[in-house]
Amino acid sequence: TAPRGHYAEGKMLAVGVLAGLSVLSLLTYGYLAWDSLGLGPGGTEAAGSRPGEEPGAGAPSSQPHIVFILADDQGFRDVGYHGSEIRTPTLDKLAAEGVKLENYYVQPMCTPSRSQFITGKYQIHTGLQHSIIRPTQPNCLPLDNVTLPQKLKEVGYSTHMVGKWHLGFYRRECMPTQRGFDTFFGSLLGSGDYYTHFKCDSPGICGYDLYENDNAAWDHDNGIYSTQMYTQKVQQILASHNPRKPIFLYIAYQAVHSPLQAPGKYFEHYRSINNINRRRYAAMLACLDEAINNVTLALKKYGYYDNSIIIYSSDNGGQPMAGGSNWPLRGSKGTYWEGGIRAVGFVHSPLLKNKGSVCKELVHITDWFPTLITLAEGQIDEDIQLDGYDIWETISEGRRSPRVDILHNIDPIYTKAKNGSWAAGYGIWNTAIQSAIRVNHWKLLTGNPGYSDWVPPQAFSNVGPNRWHNERVSWSAGKTVWLFNITADPYERVDLSARYPDVVKQLLRRLSQFNKTAVPVRYPPKDPRSNPKLNGGVWGPWFKEDEKKKKSDKSKGANKQKKNKNKKKANRKKGQSLHCRSRLAGG
Repeated sequence: TAPRGHYAEGKMLAVGVLAGLSVLSLLTYGYLAWDSLGLGPGGTEAAGSRPGEEPGAGAPSSQPHIVFILADDQGFRDVGYHGSEIRTPTLDKLAAEGVKLENYYVQPMCTPSRSQFITGKYQIHTGLQHSIIRPTQPNCLPLDNVTLPQKLKEVGYSTHMVGKWHLGFYRRECMPTQRGFDTFFGSLLGSGDYYTHFKCDSPGICGYDLYENDNAAWDHDNGIYSTQMYTQKVQQILASHNPRKPIFLYIAYQAVHSPLQAPGKYFEHYRSINNINRRRYAAMLACLDEAINNVTLALKKYGYYDNSIIIYSSDNGGQPMAGGSNWPLRGSKGTYWEGGIRAVGFVHSPLLKNKGSVCKELVHITDWFPTLITLAEGQIDEDIQLDGYDIWETISEGRRSPRVDILHNIDPIYTKAKNGSWAAGYGIWNTAIQSAIRVNHWKLLTGNPGYSDWVPPQAFSNVGPNRWHNERVSWSAGKTVWLFNITADPYERVDLSARYPDVVKQLLRRLSQFNKTAVPVRYPPKDPRSNPKLNGGVWGPWFKEDEKKKKSDKSKGANKQKKNKNKKKANRKKGQSLHCRSRLAGG
């Protein structure tokens, strides 16, 4: 598949022109002069000038370096350019010089967003449509799903993941290194202590959660704050890789997810924030912003930046009770209101055509899968049923988005709305079921969409959480369907379901069509074997396929011996043997 945009063609043309010039030797001499100074064109450190690398090893690749940075629980308002009191100079600068995504959607929780990013598929098509993967559940992203790093490896990319996985680990085959990443450094669970990397799922069920590839990274248990530790790891990866060869870096920071912890120096500018959660959250975000600046500097220092695409995204909305703000959007993390699913996002790259612009076209987290594979000059198999679209031209050139709808989700096992019914859904849909869908300007929610307050900045003005400032709507009893025109009413203040029943019916039919393609929900009960005490104090794979095989082999062997014994006995006492078999069959 040809790459989206025309930067690759431009580079090839430039190379062709240079090849035909008689001054090539002079140019070569010029580059050698830069190299001798340890600098590349533009005064950056030359890619081939670092220890441990062969100078001039291979021609530069036309494939771009891809850096995907995923923040955790960052609220829609919690970035400088959305009006936050928290300073984020790095994010503001990168976004201003790139393309801001201002109609960009993710999922309302950690696992769902991560699974959709890495597969390009909606949750209903992976079986992960309910909640998140819990530490003690024998569950992971189903192994029959092809992942983004696997597709990038096919076309020569080196693939590295740093940070939070949260896509399951009960079997070794579920681990990041088995799902397409050459290296992994980070945590397997959804949260944990930022310094000790320790996590308790429930009283007595506690363990260490920091990994290097497939093993617990005890050597890194030095009390380093995870945001800084992950950034150091990224710098090491960039320093040791050859920038002439394409790299995919997936950096999934733990910040700014609870527990609310940050190094002391980052509180400096936020002493005036009385609300302790908001103050801590601000310090965490300040540290994250600095970390992303350090990643960007490393990309420039080691010769990647000019051929790189940096994508920044939050995984879901903020959690007001844990310091996050989604104002002026409605709702929070874990809900299908805009505050749960509309995210901070931007693309920063020298390869963009329309730098310094704002994209208001519809973009969803599933779109990164086909977009990045196409940019990487990879192939998307025809038999992969994707829910994402290639949106590079939409972002880079300002074209219309190929996306006209988003299935936010259908969760058949979420707590049913008491008053929901088929009748309320016009016989098309049972409105007791939690679901949400966007089609063009329209958004429909059914069932129980979750916490629905608007939480303005004043709510964080007091020492403790204060809900007196929150705006609430008391719906008429039994309401289970909502309709909004999101383009005209992005804050979901005017429910139009009664005014436009035909639109409601159309969207319910679309939900029903999607539901016909859904696979069964994977949400198994917890497995006591997951207890880290049984695994050397570490959270990690506990389902041992080999042991199961050995046991079955042993039992097969035992059965053979029994059969042989039974045969001998049968020869002596046929009647008794038949009597035993009939009793066993009856049991």
